[in-house]
Amino acid sequence: MKTIVLLMMTVAAISATVAPEDDDEILYGTFPEGFAWSTATSAYQIEGGWNAGDKSVNIWDTFTHAGGNVANNATGDIACDSYNKITEDVQLMKNMKVTHYRFSVSWSRLIPTGGRNISTTGLNYYNALIDALIAASIKPVVTLYHWDLPQALQDIGGWENEALVDQFYDYAYMVYSSFGDRVKMWITFNEPFVTCWLGYGIGIHAPGIRQPGEASYKCAHTILKSHAKAWRLYDSTFRSSQNGKCGITLDSDYFQPKDPSNPADVEAAEVAQQFKLGWFANPIFNGDYPEVMREKVYNKSMAQGLSVSRLPTFNQTEIDMIKGTHDFFGLNHYTTRLVTSATSPLNPPSYEMDRDVVESIDPTWPTSGSSWLFGVPWGCRKLLGWIKNTYNDPEIFITENGVSDRNSSMEDTHRVWYYKNYINNVLKAYKIDDVRMIGYTAWSLMDNFEWATGYDEKFGLHYVDFTDPTRPRTPKASAKFYTELIEANGFSNSGQKVTPLSLMALTLALAIAVFSTQREYS
Repeated sequence: MKTIVLLMMTVAAISATVAPEDDDEILYGTFPEGFAWSTATSAYQIEGGWNAGDKSVNIWDTFTHAGGNVANNATGDIACDSYNKITEDVQLMKNMKVTHYRFSVSWSRLIPTGGRNISTTGLNYYNALIDALIAASIKPVVTLYHWDLPQALQDIGGWENEALVDQFYDYAYMVYSSFGDRVKMWITFNEPFVTCWLGYGIGIHAPGIRQPGEASYKCAHTILKSHAKAWRLYDSTFRSSQNGKCGITLDSDYFQPKDPSNPADVEAAEVAQQFKLGWFANPIFNGDYPEVMREKVYNKSMAQGLSVSRLPTFNQTEIDMIKGTHDFFGLNHYTTRLVTSATSPLNPPSYEMDRDVVESIDPTWPTSGSSWLFGVPWGCRKLLGWIKNTYNDPEIFITENGVSDRNSSMEDTHRVWYYKNYINNVLKAYKIDDVRMIGYTAWSLMDNFEWATGYDEKFGLHYVDFTDPTRPRTPKASAKFYTELIEANGFSNSGQKVTPLSLMALTLALAIAVFSTQREYS
């Protein structure tokens, strides 16, 4: 009970520092000098070249080639063909004037047979990309793992097998050694929640495992150890000579009490936040899994007749190894959920049921091309404040934020609205709430392979014509708008104001132009 009271006090304190939900007034001002303006992609989503050189098969190659797992049976075999379009892609970014580019290295392209056996063709590809970025004065932000595990490692159990901790260590060693003279910002894992829940829990992502009560927790346990060991490798062996930073990127919605005056809903929202973001952030920033998570999963496990909790435990040595393995807080954020308390069924065992909460949305929130994504800009600011207060005021780098559609419009007004209002709430978090913001990343540089929804959902600042073998890229209106923000390092005082009427007009336009997906997640 003491834990819940403290959690409720934390939520109340954060809520008191943040403007009300209907605050749509634009704040004019700039971000700090040296603020990182970035865009992003990931290897499997854009590279193609799935069997180029000596690259080995990864779990997304297997998952897509099996058929029936992705909309229209799409694959990333060619994707945006970025494997052959380094010069063109870098020019897109140069035209936008971004200062940073976040991309991932494909483990199966660089280390096809595991261990430290580096591929010459893989090495040449990433060296060429990094060199081209540096020549264009764009700083590379490199993610070691963005969901494309080598199939050979999945064959021995994937992230449920703690043997992958040492495998990831060897992989990280080779990547740091090969590129660390030019790469000064590293991200170990992208969205481990998605890897563990969508891949090992409900199985709609590779490797397609459906074990929602146990496999997800085992996956997370291994990834947290892998992250910690890779971070400590960088800190002990490479930092002094390479002078870079290393962290992890975690994804989270903001969870708002459906009825803020109801203590049960306030408590439920905090529980949801701890189960989603705290699952990974708490061990890294505070040590061990969140107390409320450990209590709930333990109690459910006992009620299910088990002798031990389905949530694994860290010993003290492991807690000490994981705690403090961060140079910044990498955050991917897209949307918000309303939360109320519930009593969930015991069986079948499931991470979702362990939480005892119900999520919903406000029907007035603007929709998108993804069933799960709604435009709620104020939620971004509230989440940033929650992170500040919960994790001792870390530097925060937003490593993904963006919105989808399904209409391929070059005049993507809804995306301009989304970026304008979300980024302005980031500015409010920095200027008003004293959140230590160091960078913002627009997802994505271009339309690409959007996982289980194939090429139906489009997040790009640039349109890609996938019917054309040359995969031409065309800038959308949002690319121009983003460039204007970069040039101003924020918002210049143009006297413009986003009003409730403009929000209503946007919602109407989206209702006409955007079709929702049948999938629950992207």
